[in-house]
Amino acid sequence: MRTIVRQLGLLAGLLSISVALTAAWAGEKKNPASTPSPRKGKDGQPDANWMKRHDGFVEIAKKGGVDVLLLGDSITDAWRQKAAKPAWDKLFEPIQSANFGIGGDQTQHVLWRIQNGELDGIKPKLVMLMIGTNNTGGHSAEQIAEGITDIVKTIHQKSPASKILLLAVFPRANKTGDLNTKIPEINKITAKLDNGKTVKYLDIGEKFLVDGKMSKDIMPDYLHLSGRGYEIWGAAVTPTIHAMLKNR
Repeated sequence: MRTIVRQLGLLAGLLSISVALTAAWAGEKKNPASTPSPRKGKDGQPDANWMKRHDGFVEIAKKGGVDVLLLGDSITDAWRQKAAKPAWDKLFEPIQSANFGIGGDQTQHVLWRIQNGELDGIKPKLVMLMIGTNNTGGHSAEQIAEGITDIVKTIHQKSPASKILLLAVFPRANKTGDLNTKIPEINKITAKLDNGKTVKYLDIGEKFLVDGKMSKDIMPDYLHLSGRGYEIWGAAVTPTIHAMLKNR
């Protein structure tokens, strides 16, 4: 009897160790790029300025009246800047658009934002999404693509009738002009999200390059766009946006 009790105790101990190891392994495998998270400050708490902008977008969503929604990071955020205003006024202003881009955001931040109010109260006819470049320094192409995939899924969970124009991550380069090689890997994976119905994948990256290289006239810091860059972006997506809005 004592032998059986000892054996049962040993089995219970081994099971406990197995469960702990499994949990630890799962934790190690957790993908930070697809784990919803608010931006954090140096103290580890949600960044106050970032939260303020998020709360502002939530209020816009509550008011409704948004047919076209832009989601992304600083490249989307900068549609608000003076240099981009002519292109914005021409393309987005007439079609009841809202810009929910925040500079510095990564996939996990956008995922958290749309899970926490930014799609509550609105059912956009179209969402233009371009995110992922800020993840390239710390996450793999596969991790980033998974984060983008989860954003697309969440948009459709929140607003099933919305069409998504998924833009390929724009090219970027280091200070010497060498293109980031992780971005084509991300785009190759996310291109498969195009289902011919509710998700349209569009790669306009080459339009920002001159002879296959970055142009400071278009991307002065090899990442962010100039006014000319926004004109190119606007012209490149206009036919697709209007076709997607028409064929609902």
